[in-house]
Amino acid sequence: MARYEEVSVYGYEEFMQAVEQHSGKTIFAYFSGSKDAEGKSWCPDCVQAEPVVREGLKHVGEGCVFIYCQVGEKPYLKNW
Repeated sequence: MARYEEVSVYGYEEFMQAVEQHSGKTIFAYFSGSKDAEGKSWCPDCVQAEPVVREGLKHVGEGCVFIYCQVGEKPYLKNW
């Protein structure tokens, strides 16, 4: 069983709401390119990093919060 709470959000607004809701707790945030219907991110770096991040979560203290934030689709972000 996980020692931390995982919260999945989409975009900046939801991320900030999650941070506010968990005020006072240790928060770990992971930002990833949005996933498709099969659960795969369009971002190859995110695909490689996620298993490493999840392995690291095995070592966090009890009561921490992990916020998984999907940041958007590639065409949207490409225009920034």
